[in-house]
Amino acid sequence: MRPNLSLSLSLSHSLTLPLLCFCHFSYTFLLCSHFLTMASHIVGYPRMGPKRELKFALESFWDGKSSAEDLKKVAADLRASIWKQMADAGIKYIPSNTFSYYDQVLDATATLGAVPPRYGWTGGEIGFDTYFSMARGNATVPAMEMTKWFDTNYHFIVPELGPEVKFTYASHKAVEEYKEAKALGVETVPVLIGPVSYLLLSKPAKGVEKTFSLLSLLPKVLAVYKEVIADLKAAGATWIQFDEPTLVLDLDAHKLQAFTDAYAELAPVLSGLNVLIETYFADIPAETYKTLTSLNGVTAYGFDLVRGTQTIDLIKGGFPSGKYLFAGVVDGRNIWANDLAGSLSTLHALEGIVGKGDKLVVSTSCSLLHTAVDLVNETKLDDEIKSWLAFAAQKVVEVNALAHALAGHKNEAFFFANTAAQASRKSSPRVTNEAVQKAAAALKGSDHRRATNVSARLDAQQKKLNLPILPTTTIGSFPQTPELRRVRREFKAGKISEEEYVTSIKEEIRKVVELQEELDIDVLVHGEPERNDMVEYFGEQLSGFAFTVNGWVQSYGSRCVKPPIIYGDVSRPKPMTVFWSSAAQSMTKRPMKGMLTGPVTILNWSFVRNDQPRSETTYQIALAIKDEVEDLEKAGINVIQIDEAALREGLPLRKSEQAHYLDWAVHAFRITNVGVQDTTQIHTHMCYSNFNDIIHSIIDMDADVITIENSRSDEKLLSVFREGVKYGAGIGPGVYDIHSPRIPPTEEIADRINKMLAVLEKNILWVNPDCGLKTRKYTEVKPALTNMVAAAKLIRNELAK
Repeated sequence: MRPNLSLSLSLSHSLTLPLLCFCHFSYTFLLCSHFLTMASHIVGYPRMGPKRELKFALESFWDGKSSAEDLKKVAADLRASIWKQMADAGIKYIPSNTFSYYDQVLDATATLGAVPPRYGWTGGEIGFDTYFSMARGNATVPAMEMTKWFDTNYHFIVPELGPEVKFTYASHKAVEEYKEAKALGVETVPVLIGPVSYLLLSKPAKGVEKTFSLLSLLPKVLAVYKEVIADLKAAGATWIQFDEPTLVLDLDAHKLQAFTDAYAELAPVLSGLNVLIETYFADIPAETYKTLTSLNGVTAYGFDLVRGTQTIDLIKGGFPSGKYLFAGVVDGRNIWANDLAGSLSTLHALEGIVGKGDKLVVSTSCSLLHTAVDLVNETKLDDEIKSWLAFAAQKVVEVNALAHALAGHKNEAFFFANTAAQASRKSSPRVTNEAVQKAAAALKGSDHRRATNVSARLDAQQKKLNLPILPTTTIGSFPQTPELRRVRREFKAGKISEEEYVTSIKEEIRKVVELQEELDIDVLVHGEPERNDMVEYFGEQLSGFAFTVNGWVQSYGSRCVKPPIIYGDVSRPKPMTVFWSSAAQSMTKRPMKGMLTGPVTILNWSFVRNDQPRSETTYQIALAIKDEVEDLEKAGINVIQIDEAALREGLPLRKSEQAHYLDWAVHAFRITNVGVQDTTQIHTHMCYSNFNDIIHSIIDMDADVITIENSRSDEKLLSVFREGVKYGAGIGPGVYDIHSPRIPPTEEIADRINKMLAVLEKNILWVNPDCGLKTRKYTEVKPALTNMVAAAKLIRNELAK
């Protein structure tokens, strides 16, 4: 039987090859791969769909516009499409149970029945009501904490575990999805969050934070894992993948021993199965490598060889005989086409260690969840840039091409075109701007600090701004209504004129300003109605950036972002925000914040060029933002917020590398505002990460005011001040969680403010939400902000007495 060659550019969801010039080549071996499957593996795949189908289905369900069955149908169609796509591409080890309605760690919590008591779950199979209440909260109880997944922009729901938790097998999702794929004729590798990583990523329940050891729960957790594994074996699974990403962290002997104990305990039930332990995002420490490669019952090890290049030296130093090596040579976190010749050379070197045959498996460095879905959906990228890229669908093809080449079936045309694209990118004149490189190089040798200390600056600013004690503000964005999105969409499509667009946006700004004045908020924002995304908006106005139409990546739940692509040197051709901020300030006598995204956040929330150090790109962006800050100041904007929401996100996972990152990241922030007057108040904002361990670097940023997420993480931030850290600048720990539809009562917010006053001086404390309000509805925002302002006034009155 011969495959239909007309499928060459239209495998399920178009597994289009990354170079447009490939179209005239023959890919018979790729198309025949369904019949000739090589040792290839995908760690995981994007779950939202190529056109964000899951996002729209989720939001329709949450809004009561569609049924649970409607949502399940969309999900099943997406899963079937993904499995078929990989099967048609010839992938041998296809993952299942990587799909999620919200988050894979929350799925593990559901599997283990580890539902916090406040959600009122009484047992049985966990359904949507309980599941989404844990993720999003509901009218009566808040959501579980959400934080960044290692050093990515993906957010996971943090398990809350205490000594009283009763684990029970409460979600059969893993085995159900395995059976679902099997019924479609696709054999898959079920993927589970590893038991030790699950516990290490959890947090102790409230009240036992300082005394409870999460690893003491390991025997109870393993009891449920044994049931899940037995179910998968009974269903016919021959492989199981355990994701244990915490193995790349700096682990002490006690934590390493937990891995040894866990897999020794699971070994009997795993007998007869091939077991893959998958790691990603960084190098494996040498001591950890020894522990990992000696685990009982494990037959395969997966390593990130893109971000973990030093792991190759460990493998060369010794790899267990007869075991499988899943070599993650295709980058799962960026969108650049793979250097196939370089990857093949690495694979040949590893083959000399592991041996020829099926024991060396070509894989992605991590789940493709962190990259865009399919390059074929991009209609606006020009041909040259498009030739340099590979999204998830194209990376599947790259993995398979490398597997075939390793097995002696190299497609010379495919490799030749890839080499040509690599050379094109290196030599393209649009990548390099000598003036920008010279300006960035000149930054070295100065630490770019403002001349006056923060205390003196705050005094000067207070004389100018005349703010009350506990000033209220919001973080920047206001709800993005369907009407607002329609206006932006029609303007981009040329359906309305620039004059009509400006009129509409100004009217929206006026509404937001009037609402804030009505609510009696002290420092206002313009609501950002002109912005699609806090990074994309700036990237569209900077040189060196390219943009996609459908390059969406999941951030959390149904929330997706469309990261810009930084392909060249960055500069600012003209002012980006001055027009809108000036218009907003003209509508009120109250201070209006100019709203900017900081250089480190623009970097960390973009797909970044990989041909120069990330620090160099950041310094280029910092210079562009510096120009904007100074233009805002000249335009009469006295409060300027430079968001660095992703500063913590970029922190390397290994402690030995963190000081260097923090040094250049904090320096880049200071560059942006070093030239402003003392009376200009510089704010920054951070959210949804653990900031306590970098608090001294945050202080070193030398911002006048920092607003920072606090309530969703259950006021974890305040503990650092209880432990004696002195903070002299203005600070606004968030008083309510904006990622939940729940409206906090005034008393609850007042209680949070009082807790803050127990560890922070009243003259530096600000009152604000956790984050921007873009994703909420006005029916939620108005009462929540009303209660927030009322709480601030209540505490002011108490302080006055």
